[in-house]
Amino acid sequence: MILDWIIPGGMGGGETIEALRKLDPTVKAIVSSGYSNQGALANYRDYGFVGILPKPYKIEELRDTISRVLGMDLPAEQV
Repeated sequence: MILDWIIPGGMGGGETIEALRKLDPTVKAIVSSGYSNQGALANYRDYGFVGILPKPYKIEELRDTISRVLGMDLPAEQV
C-alpha cells in the first residue's frame, strides 16, 4: 500500500503504519510525501515502511518503486 505521510486534519502515514503493523507485521507499505526532508522519508525503514515515493512522482517512478517492494519487474503497461 502507499501511504501519504501528512494528512491535514486526519491520520497520517506514521500513525497508519503503526496501526497496520499491529494487525499484520508483514504489511508492505510505501511512504509518499512532498516533504522529502521529513523524518519518514529520510529514515523510512525506522517507521516500518519498505519503500519511499517522494512527490511529485512520475508513473515510471511509481512502477519502479512498486517493483522493488514486490521484488519483481512489472512491465510498464501493467502499472
